[in-house]
Amino acid sequence: MPAPHPEPRRYRLVADELRRRIMAGAIPPGSLLPSESTLMAEFSVARGTVREALALLRAEGLVVTEMGRGTYARPVMPVRRLGSDRYRKELDQVRSGELGTSFTADQRIGWSAYTLDKKFREVPATDATAELFGVQPGTSLLERRFVFRAHGVPQQMSTSYLLLEMVAGTPVADPANEPWPGGNTSQLHSLGYTITSVREQVRARMPVADETEALKIPGGVPVVVITRQTYVGDRVVEVADITIPADRVSLDYRIDLSS
Repeated sequence: MPAPHPEPRRYRLVADELRRRIMAGAIPPGSLLPSESTLMAEFSVARGTVREALALLRAEGLVVTEMGRGTYARPVMPVRRLGSDRYRKELDQVRSGELGTSFTADQRIGWSAYTLDKKFREVPATDATAELFGVQPGTSLLERRFVFRAHGVPQQMSTSYLLLEMVAGTPVADPANEPWPGGNTSQLHSLGYTITSVREQVRARMPVADETEALKIPGGVPVVVITRQTYVGDRVVEVADITIPADRVSLDYRIDLSS
């Protein structure tokens, strides 16, 4: 005779029902879940079982628990689409003088709603970064660390590198000039470089502690990391790692096969 299927553990049954309510909208985004005592009574389980169920939902990124407030369904973050045309918008902004960057276009926000946390320093190229640039390890770089904010809310982080020989002593190397209208495209244009292409490699992973803190990422939510190489002809002039919580972004690329 076939072995009987083991009965699901009680906390999973509680989690399954709460998950169903959240996904169905019975517990709307941002709404508090019933208290532990209420859930204990409803499901006839111990407090530890309820806490295990809530821990599972937190790990799935469905709920958030805050001291003094309780556990609530995680609010739905606005999802923005990142497409291959976003850098062309920066070229258009360079030509028009419009105040904006690819980030403001992605977020559909005005210039006044865009702010940056920024930290600049000079560093030697690591083996990995040197390979992306096509230079020798140890080559001097300007490292720029940014946290991008829309209406004060942190939305993404990036660590961007520029060849120090290109930017040393220029306005581009001065953090006081950030945010810079037109972004990297405008900055490089001001130095006489016109971007001709951009290559991006995309991967997903779980966030590390400083990303979780800086971007206010709830438990269970991975990040999308975009490694960017910016080209002028065959030369790589900028390398960046862009980190975005995966629940706030949709990667939308068109691949033209007509030619």
